[in-house]
Amino acid sequence: MTHYRLIHFFLWFTLFVSCQQKRIATPMDLEQEAVIPKPVHLEATGSSFLLEEGTTIFYDTPQLEPTANHLAKALRIPTGFSLPVQPTTSKIASGNIYLKASNKDSVVGEEGYQLKITEDFIEVDANATVGVFRAIQTLKQLFPPEIVSSQHHQKQWEIATGTITDYPEFAYRGVMLDVARHFFEVEDIKRLIDLISLYKINMLHLHLTDDQGWRIAITSWPNLTAHGGKTEVGGTEGGFYTQEQYKDIVSYAQERFITIIPEIDMPGHTNAALASYAELNCDDKAPELYTGTKVGFSTLCTHKEITYTFIDDVIRELAAITPGPYIHIGGDESHSTVHKDYVYFIDSVQNIVNKHGKQMIGWDEISDVDLQPTTITQFWVHPQKALKAAQQKSKIIMSPAKNAYLDMKYDSITPLGLDWAGYIDVDTAYTWDLSSYVEGIGKEDILGIEAPLWTETVKTMEDIEYMIFPRLLGYAEIGWTPKALRNWKDYKVRLQKQKERLEILNVNYYPSKRVWD
Repeated sequence: MTHYRLIHFFLWFTLFVSCQQKRIATPMDLEQEAVIPKPVHLEATGSSFLLEEGTTIFYDTPQLEPTANHLAKALRIPTGFSLPVQPTTSKIASGNIYLKASNKDSVVGEEGYQLKITEDFIEVDANATVGVFRAIQTLKQLFPPEIVSSQHHQKQWEIATGTITDYPEFAYRGVMLDVARHFFEVEDIKRLIDLISLYKINMLHLHLTDDQGWRIAITSWPNLTAHGGKTEVGGTEGGFYTQEQYKDIVSYAQERFITIIPEIDMPGHTNAALASYAELNCDDKAPELYTGTKVGFSTLCTHKEITYTFIDDVIRELAAITPGPYIHIGGDESHSTVHKDYVYFIDSVQNIVNKHGKQMIGWDEISDVDLQPTTITQFWVHPQKALKAAQQKSKIIMSPAKNAYLDMKYDSITPLGLDWAGYIDVDTAYTWDLSSYVEGIGKEDILGIEAPLWTETVKTMEDIEYMIFPRLLGYAEIGWTPKALRNWKDYKVRLQKQKERLEILNVNYYPSKRVWD
C-alpha cells in the first residue's frame, strides 16, 4: 500500500469510527413537557440533548457566575456529573450549556428569556441575570423529575430540543406568609423560598406583626420582641427574627431573585405592640398579650405624637435592612379606630414610608385616604375599595380571598384552614383572571397577583406546604402566562405530571381529587 493510500485509509477509518461513536439522539417532543407556568411561545424540533459527564456550563458576564454556579449545584447531585463552570470562550463547543445576559430584546423584558435546545448545546439568552434564572427553572422542568432529587440517580439525562421564548404577563407574582399568628424559623422560610422559586414567584410578603406577636427586632424599641414576641395563637411559645436573621432571609431570597416585602400591620392588629409599650395606648395602660384569633379590637393611639415617633423608628430600621422597594403597612380591619383618625393615620404613615425611600403597600381599606402616586393597594375583600384605589391611579395587587387565600380549606373535610371566604380547591384557585375580576379594574391597573397564607390553624412547615401546594402552581401561572394560553383542561394534565417532582422534593401537598382522580 502506497504512502498516499495509507493516509487516505487512515482518514476514512477515523471518520468511520467517529460516525459510529456519535450519539443517536432520542426523538422527544418539547410540546409534551409539563412546564408550569406555561411558556408564552414554544417550538419543538423533535430531538434531544444529552447532559453527561464532560458538559461544561459557560457564562458570558461576571454577573452571571453565581447563577451559573446555582445551576451547576442543582444538577450535580442528581446526575453525579462534575459540571465545571467557566467564562464563555469565543467558540461554542458541542455538549455544553451557555448562559448569556447580554441580549437587548425589548419584548421579553427583564425577567424574560429565550431558551434554545439543540442536539449539540443548550443556550439561554436573556436581557438580565434574573431572566437567566427564570430560564433555569424552565430548564429543570424539562429534565426527568429526579433532577430535583437530593440523591444521585443513574440514568440518561435527556431533554427535548426546541426553542422557548418566555416572559411574564405581570411584574408582581407573590406569596404571603403570616409569621405572626404562628412563628416559623429561618430554615422554614428558606425552604419556602426554594420551593416558590421553582415556579417563577418573585415576591415573598412576610406578615411580621399582629395582635398575637411581634416578629422582627427593632433596636430602638426592644420590648416589641422581648415581650411582644413571646407567644402566639393558642398560647404556645412564639419567637422573632433578629435583624441579622432577617438580613440572612433577605439575602437568601435575593440569590433566588425573590424580593422580601415586610409588613408591619397598623393601626389595628397591634395588640403585641400595645402590650409591649403602654405609651402607645390612649389610656397609657398596656393590655395583656393576646393568643386568640379575634380581629378588629386593637388600635394604636392615632393622636399621640409618640405613636408617629414609634412608627418612624420602626420603618427607619426596617427600611435599612430591606433592599427591596416595598414596605407593607397593613391598614386592614382597624375597626376600633375612628374613621377620621384612621384617615389621618394612614396619610401620615404614607409620608413616613416615602421619607425612608420605600413604596407603601396597604390592604384595600387604605383607599379611603388620598393615596400618593407611589402607594400600592392590595385587594382582598372589598371590590369597591379596590376600584376606588385604582381610580386614584394606585396600582393593585390582586389577592381576592374567594380565589387566592391559601388559608381557605380545599373542601369541608380539610383538616386545616378556615372557610369564611368559601372552599378553594385546585380548580377554583386556577380558573379566574386578574384583569376581569373586578369591573373597572383592567390589566393596566394591576401590578400582579399574591396568594396569602394566614396561619391561625397552620403550625408547622408541613402545614404550610399542605395549604400552599399544589394551589401555588396555578397562581404562578395566572401571574406569568397570558390568559389566552391558559385553560383548566391543559393545566390539569401538566399539574398531574408535577406530582412526582413534588414527592421527590418531599412536599406535603394536598392530593386533590379534582386533579389526581
